[in-house]
Amino acid sequence: MATVLTEGRYAHDWLKREADSLFSREEVTVISGAGVVKSGTVVGKITASGKYTPVTVAATDGSENPAGVLLWTVDATSADATAVIIARDAIVVHQGLLYGADVDTAPERAAIHTALGALNPPILVREGA
Repeated sequence: MATVLTEGRYAHDWLKREADSLFSREEVTVISGAGVVKSGTVVGKITASGKYTPVTVAATDGSENPAGVLLWTVDATSADATAVIIARDAIVVHQGLLYGADVDTAPERAAIHTALGALNPPILVREGA
């Protein structure tokens, strides 16, 4: 029987360009209880704590506003996790992005993409590679 190897998600699945000298990256804390948050997940910042969680449309704590895209998978199931996000000046491919559980329609995803494009400098969301 053949051995099957399964690889995880990689940043190159969705990240096509970032600024030089790590300008695009920022170290953040993903809040405990967020679970295993995969590379490419759009995250929002909780206003009260300053911690990050996957963006959801139903949130009212600030995390409904996209603040970046998680660079590497982290496990924040039972404790806060230090993470790196792409927070500015980048180009990403929308087919590789992930969202919170309640983001399930094209208009919701489009609104998130527009908000990423409004960051200063923007994260531009493109179609295809």
